[in-house]
Amino acid sequence: MKSKRIGVLYGGLSAEREVSLKSGAAVHQALVAQGYNAVAIDVGRDLADVLKREGVEAAFIALHGRYGEDGCVQGLLELLQIPYTGSGVLASALAMHKLYSKQVFAAGGILTAPFKCYRCGETVRLADLPFSLPLVVKPVQEGSSVGVSIVREETQLAKALELAFRHDDEILVEQYIAGQEVQVGILDGRPVGAIEIVPKNEFYDFEAKYTDGMAEHIFPARLEPGLYEKAQQTGLAAHLALGCKGYSRVDLLVTPAGDCYVLEVNTLPGMTALSLLPEIAAKGAGLSFETLVSRIIESAALSTRVN
Repeated sequence: MKSKRIGVLYGGLSAEREVSLKSGAAVHQALVAQGYNAVAIDVGRDLADVLKREGVEAAFIALHGRYGEDGCVQGLLELLQIPYTGSGVLASALAMHKLYSKQVFAAGGILTAPFKCYRCGETVRLADLPFSLPLVVKPVQEGSSVGVSIVREETQLAKALELAFRHDDEILVEQYIAGQEVQVGILDGRPVGAIEIVPKNEFYDFEAKYTDGMAEHIFPARLEPGLYEKAQQTGLAAHLALGCKGYSRVDLLVTPAGDCYVLEVNTLPGMTALSLLPEIAAKGAGLSFETLVSRIIESAALSTRVN
């Protein structure tokens, strides 16, 4: 890859733009420091023209959220025959869409919280749910906990629904699962460790994820050895069920009873100073940030075979 012109795609058009700018800047710096011919590209609707103008031959996707993590950019790169990092079009789209990913998990026997999906305009009544309070309300296609609320009392439901529908026309209402927040790092088809998150807020929300000091990171996660391995294998199973490639971070809730509930698979996890995948890779596999970035770009490929 050092003989190729690499475009680091960052920024973009989603609600996670600011986080992506930080991820992309860190990745670009790491690539340049290792001698790669890399250019940082703030992604807009003219991306195809910019890629051609810059002579990009491979792409490191450091985008998060819509139009970057959901298969859109991956599809464009496939059309342009530019190898890229991470998962392909279908896996990216499935992972980003919480309803479809949960259906895949359920079909594969992977534990996920009971839920019900609603579209904009439909009435949400607690009496119609197959589970009781507390519950979680979230947009179907957002990341970084954007638009997510925990509802513990009926009076909180209307506000939670309004927030979620502000970000998407489809939402999920899930049963609240009490447990340890554990994140599993996947690299090159194998788990590289599991980290426990103890947020200072009610849950690991946007503020806790991207504000220094708002969450404690404990590595390895405080699980007995058998359960730790179970969490890692559950993360790998979720990664494989969606057809993910390269790397990902799988978010779990591990209950006192030893059940591992999959929340979601992040096909383009954060690559900032506070991000979890770099921390897991460093502590679990001894990989520096620069080495991790190099491993990822060297795996760049097209997912569609062209005759």
